[in-house]
Amino acid sequence: MGNYTCHAYGYEELYQTHILQVNVPPVIRVYPEMQAQEPGVSASLKCHAEGIPNPRITWLKNGIDIMPRLSKQLSLLANGSELHISSVRYEDTGAYTCIAKNEVGVDEDISSLFIEDSARKTRLSVGNMFYVFSDDGITVLQPNECEIRRHIRPEERIFTNYEEICPRVEGEDTQSCLWASAVNVRDKYIYVTQPKQNRVMIIDIETQKAIQFLDVDPLPTKLHYDKSHDQVWVLSWGDMRQSSPTLQSIIKTGSASHHRQFQEKVIHTPFEGVDDFFIPPTNLIINHVRFGFIFNQSKHVVHKIDLETVTYIKTINLKAYSCVPQAMAYTHLGGYYFVQCRSNRSAAPSLQLIIDSVSDAVIGPNGDVSGTPHVSPDGRYLISADEGSGRIRVQALTVRGEIKSIYDLKTNIHISDLTFQSSFTEGNQYYIYATSHLQTDVLFVELSTGRMNVLKNLKDPITSKDWPWSSYNRIMKDSGLFGQYLITPAKDSLFVINGRQNTLRCEVSGIRRGNTVVWVGE
Repeated sequence: MGNYTCHAYGYEELYQTHILQVNVPPVIRVYPEMQAQEPGVSASLKCHAEGIPNPRITWLKNGIDIMPRLSKQLSLLANGSELHISSVRYEDTGAYTCIAKNEVGVDEDISSLFIEDSARKTRLSVGNMFYVFSDDGITVLQPNECEIRRHIRPEERIFTNYEEICPRVEGEDTQSCLWASAVNVRDKYIYVTQPKQNRVMIIDIETQKAIQFLDVDPLPTKLHYDKSHDQVWVLSWGDMRQSSPTLQSIIKTGSASHHRQFQEKVIHTPFEGVDDFFIPPTNLIINHVRFGFIFNQSKHVVHKIDLETVTYIKTINLKAYSCVPQAMAYTHLGGYYFVQCRSNRSAAPSLQLIIDSVSDAVIGPNGDVSGTPHVSPDGRYLISADEGSGRIRVQALTVRGEIKSIYDLKTNIHISDLTFQSSFTEGNQYYIYATSHLQTDVLFVELSTGRMNVLKNLKDPITSKDWPWSSYNRIMKDSGLFGQYLITPAKDSLFVINGRQNTLRCEVSGIRRGNTVVWVGE
């Protein structure tokens, strides 16, 4: 999508512009697919829809439109994204169909509600939990009740070979763990790096046990799960000076039957001197990603790679802009890659470049925008956070592929990490939550209005010295498409934030350096 302009050669003022808009039929997800509740409690049925243009959402109950039945007791929130029943009765039992419609198509799905006495769940769920990897092992936290459901200690054993999860290091008084990066693989397994042991450990989510580890190159510091090809990418530094970095790929992930030794294979990629890599995320509309990028922190280029064949495709040169790439983001609206360039002087803002994903041409700077680019899950917002100045620039991407500045926020928060939380009052809207490298405050911004708020005194973040693996020394982790909780670690504790009320839910103390977190949905 975008503007295509043709002009007579040598006569630049004679031109005509064609506007191409690519419409996409809606795709929806409902949550939960099924729930049982007791009479008198409240129930929520959620429906998330994506499409271009934005779809309209309507609901049916047992095939009949619920619009005429809306009341205080039965209400629609966030443009229909949530159906809320404030006090359920037996007659509310039924199949609720969410229908999403736009100019080019329709999609629907059913969320079933059963009202019955003693509808308590008998089987404890293993989903809807945060898995927190800290010095003291692995903590499984249920955010709704702020309850620790399981604590896997460093001395617990790995299921297949009976080795300790975090082996004791000679000369250290206490047995402790060191983690760097973790990913969720299809809500079945968690892969997590142990840089000291040069390995990736695999946790089975159903049994909440460590079942295996894979030896990888020295100092594995970053993982990425490539959903499209069911493979996990591993970036290793080689040593703390990052003098011999390598990129490996773990293939055939998660296909083993229960507790059997995995048929996993760690393969070396042919790429040399990889300091970092970027693989665009998937969403409901874009469910397959073919290409990724690798870059070196001293060269003015990004290399495009084929994720399927794990081969090099081409080099995109950024020398004309003196740009050494530091971070990337992608939006499917217009098909743009945003590249943050490394700042050459400590005080100078870092330039941001735009690359066209169809032609791989460098379009040029993104105006005067600087900082780390973050794109919202639906591709409609670009947030650029300049860590040095604390400035946050918010741009919108239109369905015609245009990039429009909305507003510019001045803050005194030097941003470490930032995440998006779906709005509970407006459909297709987001809030952002951002943490600071140094300060104890967390910043909240409502994207549709630019309204800012600060959650104060969430204790000191982990120091950069204690977190050498990335610039995200204080992460902010959301709880997926339908979640309302976020988690952020301090030095010796964890804070759970209720994103629906924009308040602090609780503090869980006694968790040291819990800066590697994975959300596991149901």
